Amino acid sequence: MQNKYHLIAIGGSVMHNVAIDLAEMSNEITGSDDEIYEPSKSRLLAKGLLPDKMGWDSSRINSDIDAIILGKHAKKDNPELLKAQELGLPIYSFPEFVTSRSNAQKRVCISGSHGKTSTTAMIMHVLRLLGYDFDYLVGANLEGFDKMVKLSHSDILIVEGDEYPSSCLDDKAKMLHYKPNIAVITGMAWDHVNIYKTYDAYKDIFRSFLNGLNTDSVCYYDQSDVELNHMVLNESFPPKRISYKALDLNKKGEIEFGDEKYPVKIFGNHNMLNLKAAFNVCKELGVPTEQFFKCIASFTGAAKRLELVSENENLIVYKDFAHAPSKCKATVEAIRSRFPAKKVKALLELHTFSSLDTAFIPQYKDTMDEADKAFVFFDPHAMQMKNMPLLDTEEVCKHFNHKDMLVFDNKDMFKDEILASKHDGTEVLLVMSSGGLGGLNLEESFKIKKN
Repeated sequence: MQNKYHLIAIGGSVMHNVAIDLAEMSNEITGSDDEIYEPSKSRLLAKGLLPDKMGWDSSRINSDIDAIILGKHAKKDNPELLKAQELGLPIYSFPEFVTSRSNAQKRVCISGSHGKTSTTAMIMHVLRLLGYDFDYLVGANLEGFDKMVKLSHSDILIVEGDEYPSSCLDDKAKMLHYKPNIAVITGMAWDHVNIYKTYDAYKDIFRSFLNGLNTDSVCYYDQSDVELNHMVLNESFPPKRISYKALDLNKKGEIEFGDEKYPVKIFGNHNMLNLKAAFNVCKELGVPTEQFFKCIASFTGAAKRLELVSENENLIVYKDFAHAPSKCKATVEAIRSRFPAKKVKALLELHTFSSLDTAFIPQYKDTMDEADKAFVFFDPHAMQMKNMPLLDTEEVCKHFNHKDMLVFDNKDMFKDEILASKHDGTEVLLVMSSGGLGGLNLEESFKIKKN
């Protein structure tokens, strides 16, 4: 049955994918936003879903609309939202909508402070190659998938569930909506300090997640995370809980599992943890071990997750979405382990509310120790947009505690440092950011064909 949906804040990374998916299933879709950036803008335009003008307009809302899907970007005083409330229209945050739409009997949710996207991507990669029919929600563009959301009423649902509140009307963390019977917690490292003011408050979200699972469900968790392991073992929760540790990767880049060796293209201890979590989920879904490793051999990673930008005999360049301390540390260590004989030059842009918070920055201590040279950048303009006080570069440098580090608050100096990387075969460049790198297009700057 066709329905009419209006998406307030349609330009979000997940929201615009929800819009595209619903439109492809012959629903009537309208939407609005005050600003839409690429690639959302082009993708909506190609599907005929881009709003005719930017901004909010209450005249877009009428009683013919079957439901409103509300993005996190929209505020409580949004005129379209107020009109929808006045008319008594059903209003969903997108995780609420996903849950209400799915009738899946096998529901998988990947949660945790890091590795969610990569783990979800690994599971989706294997299921796609094996021809499984499944619905999904994932936080990155993946090879083999033309969108980040699919809601077709399949019997299997795979979702990446984060800790952020769902919408201005729904303070519930997104991951608490999905009610999985197969769950993963990849780790529990404090983040999102603008939402969770203390580590205890942050841990409580994962307690709520576990308490929301049924007794016939299973939750896999990383046993190397000390705080997570202590909480799961020493507190009472309904689901069956099974710990996991990283798969063993030999010097040839092969996974050693049982008596067999399996080649893979990904590397780093954090990816071996993600891969073990994905293996456990796929096993729960009925995937045999041999088939899992045969499929995962072609997995190259999710977009911006230890993504190879360029490689030749002169320079190797990687980029990563890492921004939280645990992600930064894991990524730098992965590059060091993969290239032990090369100099590692690592650059990190501080962009999130947490990473720019003076009280949180000490959490980054020693996270870039495995880099030979380290550089940190924050954009004063971005901080002003977030209404945050400017940071002191010397203080930031002191908190990272690195032997060879420079901290920039000038985007041109930061870009110059990236472009000054050595092209003599001795260096690996790692660029980590969830921001815009001061306007630098990394791919365009290093137009070197990958080997």
